[in-house]
Amino acid sequence: MGKIILTGDRPTGKLHLGHYVGSLRRRVELQNAGDFDRMFVFMADVQALTDNADNPEKIRQNIIEVALDYLSAGLDPEKCTLFIQSQIPELAELTTYLMNLITVSRVQRNPTVKTEIKMRNFEANIPLGFFCYPVSQAADIALFKATTVPAGEDQEPMIEVTRELVRRFNQTYSEVLVEPEIMLPENATARRLPGTDGKEKMSKSLGNCIYLSDSAAEVWKKVKKMSNGAPRMSMDEPGNLEGNAVFTYLEAFSTPDDFAEFWPEYKTLEELKDHYVRGGIGDGTTKKFLNNVLNKMLEPIRERRAEYEKDIPEIYNILRKGSEAARETAAQTMDEVRRAMQIDYFNDAALIQQQAEKFRK
Repeated sequence: MGKIILTGDRPTGKLHLGHYVGSLRRRVELQNAGDFDRMFVFMADVQALTDNADNPEKIRQNIIEVALDYLSAGLDPEKCTLFIQSQIPELAELTTYLMNLITVSRVQRNPTVKTEIKMRNFEANIPLGFFCYPVSQAADIALFKATTVPAGEDQEPMIEVTRELVRRFNQTYSEVLVEPEIMLPENATARRLPGTDGKEKMSKSLGNCIYLSDSAAEVWKKVKKMSNGAPRMSMDEPGNLEGNAVFTYLEAFSTPDDFAEFWPEYKTLEELKDHYVRGGIGDGTTKKFLNNVLNKMLEPIRERRAEYEKDIPEIYNILRKGSEAARETAAQTMDEVRRAMQIDYFNDAALIQQQAEKFRK
């Protein structure tokens, strides 16, 4: 069996730097490396509806936004399969079967579920679809027999649920599904990028994001407001790296080439940190450097997006073709699943013959 990647995002808004550094940048690298036999990238609109059921238009509008972000970031539909979750009905079927193999208490113990419930104020009234999110995600991964899931560390508990469900299915029925492994960002800082406020994970709902589609002016406006941690009265005072979002972002995005181009006084981020901690560097100067770093990285993405925006019908065509290809793979897996569960009644000639002989007596 081949090496297969599956990963995706909820289409609840444009993608931001947290998405990019957490998984999207790595997806492009993996796609181009050619080390995997197949790569699936999808828009999880069904899962997005679990907490947006009363606002489907929000999801409908953001499908194209996420698709544009994918393509402009460098995902190539010739190298990976881009699809929309709701267009694969086999996912709902496998989710239903997997629900029988996990308990309510196991889902309740999932720390990611706990965090998301608290964030959305669902403690007193949790939508069942949202509560079953880990099972739905497990179905996404298992249906495509993904061996690798690039994701941030906050998704590790979800991947563990998937592994448990795969093992349980294979033990109960037969060896059909595949246990996946998570692929975390190589840069530890990128595993959980904070928002521009430095206090929370970057999140659309918290309004602390820098989006991939932001203009250079919008990026600078947001960088200027970023948290520097503990306030200083003057640049001569020692700087504090703790809670300093500017340096966290530099950790995630800056390269030696950026220093050579924009701040040749320093060769590495460590040199800059040492000087900042000693005092003598203003917060405004570090923010200008970060702004240059981010806009240098984002400019090619903006340019590609502008080209893709010229032919929106073709974007939908790409998604349609990708969804059709994904469904072909999904149908093959579900044939195996139904056979393993002995619910492929009309394809089991031996069963039909057995029953016919039984009732002849």
